[in-house]
Amino acid sequence: MRILIVVQARMTSTRLPGKVLKKVLGKPLLEYQLERLKRVSNADDVVVATTTNLTDDPIVTLCNQLNVSSYRGSEEDVLSRYYESAQLFDADVVVRITSDCPLIDPMVVDQVIHAYCLASPAKDYVANCLERTYPRGMDTEVFSFRVLKQIHAQATSKADREHVTPYIYRHPEQYRIGHVRHCEDQSQHRWTVDTMEDFLLVKVMLENLYPTLPYFSMEDCLRLHEQNPEWIRINSNIKQKAYGET
Repeated sequence: MRILIVVQARMTSTRLPGKVLKKVLGKPLLEYQLERLKRVSNADDVVVATTTNLTDDPIVTLCNQLNVSSYRGSEEDVLSRYYESAQLFDADVVVRITSDCPLIDPMVVDQVIHAYCLASPAKDYVANCLERTYPRGMDTEVFSFRVLKQIHAQATSKADREHVTPYIYRHPEQYRIGHVRHCEDQSQHRWTVDTMEDFLLVKVMLENLYPTLPYFSMEDCLRLHEQNPEWIRINSNIKQKAYGET
């Protein structure tokens, strides 16, 4: 069973254009994320699914520099981009990650993959973000290529095509859905990068963690927040966009 992590990334995000390549300590956010995803032990490979737009050439260039595979597809039809990426790289199981999660913990990703693989009875889709107990920025979704192929053929609405997985969890009568929950509710934390405020928070976290602890975990991030409780105010006024938007 070949498990493929697919990271959707583009330069033309609406709230903070170019966010995936914004630099902290001289490295773009996407590089931090890919560095971390390479340490996911339950996955076989990582591919960045970007668009055919010329503006996304720098994403492909970075992937080449990091020896990470990339695929270029539709900007608006992200579902087709996922399907084509998974098909090209022979995925049996797809792990969906968005590029606005540079702090994502490989151990959290492994936990969700593990829950998918060991689910009894088997699940079609397992995620840690539908019933939110993890900080935003740890979002991980796992589903089979069979399901991806099916929803690619069936989903017709713009929202379903743009956001990839809503068709699955909006049809619980058709798909068996599993949830991974953290032992404590940490959903008050927002470590995703969608606005400048989000970037400033992630920037200060990376500056305090990465130089001495490059393999930091989600727990390390939580401890850092305990030591600096005022940080949560940096982006506390940001309203989350509809799930899956970039």
